[in-house]
Amino acid sequence: MEHKHPVAEANETSPFGSLSSELFYTRHSVSHASEYITSKQGLKLFTQWWTPNQTPIKGIVCVVHGYTGDSSWFVQLTSVHIAKHGFAVCAIDHLGHGHSEGLIAHLPDINLVVDECILFFNKFRARHAPNLPAFMYAESLGGAIALLITLRRDGDVPVRPFDGVVLNGAMCGISDKFKPPWPLEHFLSIAAALVPTWCVVPTRGSIPLVSFKVEWKRKLALASPRRPLRRPRAATAQELLRVCREVQGKFNEVDVPFLIVHGGDDVVCDPACVAELYERAASKDKTLRIYPGMWHQLVGEPDEDVELVFGEVVKWLVTRTDQAAVGSVVKSRDADAT
Repeated sequence: MEHKHPVAEANETSPFGSLSSELFYTRHSVSHASEYITSKQGLKLFTQWWTPNQTPIKGIVCVVHGYTGDSSWFVQLTSVHIAKHGFAVCAIDHLGHGHSEGLIAHLPDINLVVDECILFFNKFRARHAPNLPAFMYAESLGGAIALLITLRRDGDVPVRPFDGVVLNGAMCGISDKFKPPWPLEHFLSIAAALVPTWCVVPTRGSIPLVSFKVEWKRKLALASPRRPLRRPRAATAQELLRVCREVQGKFNEVDVPFLIVHGGDDVVCDPACVAELYERAASKDKTLRIYPGMWHQLVGEPDEDVELVFGEVVKWLVTRTDQAAVGSVVKSRDADAT
């Protein structure tokens, strides 16, 4: 059965359009639940998940949202879209984002975010479907976080391997069209040391305004009650640039299967950097899709382009899930034969 992306039913004030959240979930035949967990720093972090009502669960998709985003607005619509195709989909709001506690939009150490994602994703997979294929779907900064999760080789909590990662507009490098103008970028370390939490870093445009092409979707992005619109904090901006350098330095170590979907006219996250990831990654199963003329937020494109992009995303997830299921059956038969 073909399912259109639910963003087609949204309007400029609500991702659910004219429906309540409960009626929205019923219309799309998914169940929804949420809970707060406690971070290692003692802060409450918001988590939620969606499961299909009319389709058996065939796999898990763990969602990683981007900087200034959260799991309850546009990302929720994509989560529901994926869930309708037979996946249990879970998401966590990062520290200082969405419904989670913490200083708003302040991420001075991305490793804390990576740790909390690993802990939650491990717990969700163990609780819901420990033996089913599992993937990550990540947007913008979430793409860098997802890659760091797959690259984690040590730490207090072991990372359960993922069967694949979808990188949507991944922040493998911040575009020069968006970075602070020279020479301000080079004074970030001083500002981060002196005034780490101050919103003092100028960028070349507001993220929603340069990310969403369709005007009413841009208005919907700005209508989110939990999207901060202030300038990036000094220590956070420095950390985002550092994360890009770290990820770029580890491109050769990336061996997880992945699909990259990226707008060719993305002025926030540089398309050339994900192209470099594709070329350098050790992954045997890797796919690159850069869409000419599209912007940073692919869900913010016209409806026909949204269907094109997310049709590829769902097809990629379903195909790899089916392949993993076949492989599991073969291994079971081989074990029975020995």
